This record gives sequence, structure tokens and C-alpha cells, in this order.
Amino acid sequence: MQTPSLHTFEALSPIDGRYAAAAQALRPVLSEAGLIRERIAVEARWFLALADEGSRDQQLASGLLGLRDASLPAAMRCCQELLAGGAPANAVAAVKAHEARVNHDVKAIEYYLRDQLTAAGASPAVLELLHFGCTSEDINNLAYASMLRSARRVLVAALDALQDSLRALADTHAELAMLARTHGQAASPTTLGKEIANVAVRIARGSQRLQQVSIRGKFNGAVGNFNAHVAALPQVDWLGISARFVQSFGLEHNTHTTQIEPHDWIAEYCDAVAAINVILIDFARDVWSYISLGYLRQRPVSGEVGSSTMPHKINPIDFENAEGNLGIANALLRHFADKLPVSRWQRDLTDSTVLRNLGVALAHSLIAWRAVSRGLSKIDPDAQRIAEDLHQAWDVLGEAVQTVMRAQGVPNGYEQLKAFTRGRPIDQAMIAAFIAQLPIAASQRERLAALTPTTYVGLAARLATHT
Repeated sequence: MQTPSLHTFEALSPIDGRYAAAAQALRPVLSEAGLIRERIAVEARWFLALADEGSRDQQLASGLLGLRDASLPAAMRCCQELLAGGAPANAVAAVKAHEARVNHDVKAIEYYLRDQLTAAGASPAVLELLHFGCTSEDINNLAYASMLRSARRVLVAALDALQDSLRALADTHAELAMLARTHGQAASPTTLGKEIANVAVRIARGSQRLQQVSIRGKFNGAVGNFNAHVAALPQVDWLGISARFVQSFGLEHNTHTTQIEPHDWIAEYCDAVAAINVILIDFARDVWSYISLGYLRQRPVSGEVGSSTMPHKINPIDFENAEGNLGIANALLRHFADKLPVSRWQRDLTDSTVLRNLGVALAHSLIAWRAVSRGLSKIDPDAQRIAEDLHQAWDVLGEAVQTVMRAQGVPNGYEQLKAFTRGRPIDQAMIAAFIAQLPIAASQRERLAALTPTTYVGLAARLATHT
């Protein structure tokens, strides 16, 4: 069965259409072709592992007819080592041809490898070493583990680039005072750099959490008990062989499973990506709002159109695009985290089609992360517009004044400032007059009188440069 080629504008999913270029880094890793290549590698490596274990374990070697010659012929070993290191370009099509005939995706892998070994001169007994003792899920779980580990490297690289952009902006604008807003109302000032630094720190923590997810694998047969292995060769240390094989992939060996590796780690992985996406939804909405306020301006790109009817428009499309893609990604990621660890009895097949959509969720995430980075590269603060709001917000100094009054032991400082400031406009002259009559040390009055909304930023500038 030949898969038809599509123009990108004929694809059902925008990942393979409109956003094909943005998702390209994940396509070799998480596509069906990527899954087939990883399955081939697992099968080939298991064949080689049996041969290598047989050279150390006489009981294993004598129990398997295909190993009784003590070592594999060089042509067969070379064949499998090449496949273990990376399947050739024509392998995917050959596997799909077998699958069309047998209607089983993993058995098709085995038959493909049999073809390769037969061409290398393998005897019927050697061919039986392929897929020995395996259930399909032994192959699948290690393939998906390798795929998600490779995908994580792509994702972390995109996060690193985003963090670099955030840190650079935080450093550049560390001292640019800006009115904060809590509950949508004017609040104690911050700096633009500090607000960006907050996000950089959150993303760094999220990336660290994703990188700390321990990727696990199992290799223990149809229901996780080595039933067939022990039936064939009861004296062999199958637990040890399994552990060494799984660990050879750089994975944590999961000893206790049913037919499937329970996918708890995949749920953790999906949760970690989803948590990063939540941070970026929050950030994209905030940046969108600051653009709406005029605090951030978008640089025009020559030739671009913002509206089909309003020529002046420069819309915050990168942040809107990011928010939409992040939402789609998280709808899938949350489903994966909830569904994948759940399987009826020793297994059902509901995880199979779900796992095949991991690439969809991670691609939407990657598209969004890159959209945020792209959007950040096109914005600049409007210092004058930011200053206008600060200059009209002298009431925010009420917090500073009442806190100094508390420190100086003046009774009811908070209540006095509440009565003075709440519900009416306060200008510089009014706050200065209030400070002038305070029963506090002259040095404290002078310090308060010198304070402005622009300078009332605490340690924001210092925090902005420590991410």
C-alpha cells in the first residue's frame, strides 16, 4: 500500500500543512517513519544482544540453535549493526509493504529484518533469533522511549532559545519602570525587565522538570513475567539480560509491568510539557495586553498586511498563534496524561492510537514556543507611553508612605492612607502635602518626598538581571 504524497495545502493537519516548516525538527523523530526506524533498531539490537549474551552465557548459547556456532558470521553481524544504527532510506516502504500483507505493524518489522538477514546468508535457525521471546510491546515501548528522548532534545533546544531571548530582554529593560496592575487596577510599580525575568525563571524551572523525567523501558514478554523465556530456557538469567538490554538504551529498567510498560513516565513527560505551555499561555496573554495598552510596540515588517481593510493594523499574531497552539497541545497532553497510565487488565489497545498522536501535541507545543520567540524579536517598549501612566499614578505611593509610617510607629498608618487615597485621583502635590505633615523624622519625610512612581520599584532592576 503506497501512501499518497500531499502538497502542504492538502494536509488535514496544519502541522503537515501551514506549519510544516515550524514542526520539521520533530518530523523525523515522531512521525510513523520515525517509529518504524526505532522499531527496526530495537529488533536489530535485541538480535545482537542475544548473540552477545550467548557469548557469555553457555546455557543461553546451547539452548538456542542459532547461537551454537558461538559467534555470528560477520555478514550477519554487520547487517544487524547497520540496522541498529539507522535503517536505510528504503526500509520504511519495505516495512509498510509487509504490513499491508500481514496487517500487523510490528510483525512487519520482524519480516523486514528476516529479509535482510536472509540476504546476508542467515540460516533458518539464526532467523528465529529475531523477536525471540518478544511481545510487540517490548519493541514498541523502547521505540517510543527513544523517540520521546530525541524529541525532548529538540524541545529543550527550543526552550533554551526562548530563555535566551527572555533573559536578553530582561537585562535590556531591567530598569524601565512600569506601572503594575493587580486585579486590573494600578498597583506598585515594577520594571518591564523584572516582569520578563519572572517568565524566564518559570520557563527554566519547567525545562528542568521536563529534563528530569526518567524515561523507562521494559522487556519482559507478553504479560511481564518472562513466561515464554522461562519455558524455552529456564536456567537463563532473563531478568539480568532484560535489565542490561533496556539500560543499553540509556533507559531506566522497569521490572514490574503487564504486557505494556505502564506509561507513568510518559504521563509525567506530558504533564511537564503542559505546565510549560500554561506558563506561556499566561505570558502570551500578558504580552498581548501590553501591546493593547501601547506599552509594547510591534515593529512593522515590510510587505506584511495586518488587516484586509484597515491598513494601519499590526496585529499581535505571533502571540495569538502561540496561545491557540498551546491550547490545542494541552488538550491532547492532558488527555495523554490521564489516559495512557490506564489499561484494562494486562493490556488493551486503546493506548496504541493515542501514542501515535504524541507528535501532534509536541509539534503544536514547538510551533507555539517558536511563535513566542518570533514575537519577542519584533517588539520594543514605548517608554513614553509607559511613563504617561506612571506619572498619573501617584496614589501607588500610598503603600510606601503607610509602610514608613508603620516603621516609625505612627498609629493607623494604613487607615490614614486609605482615607486619603481611596476612590479619588491623587497628584504629586497632594501626596507631597500629606508627607510634609507626617509626624516622622525629617530624614524620612525627605526620603518619601523624593520618591516618585518611577523610582518606587524596590529591587526590581536587580531581580531582572538575576535569572
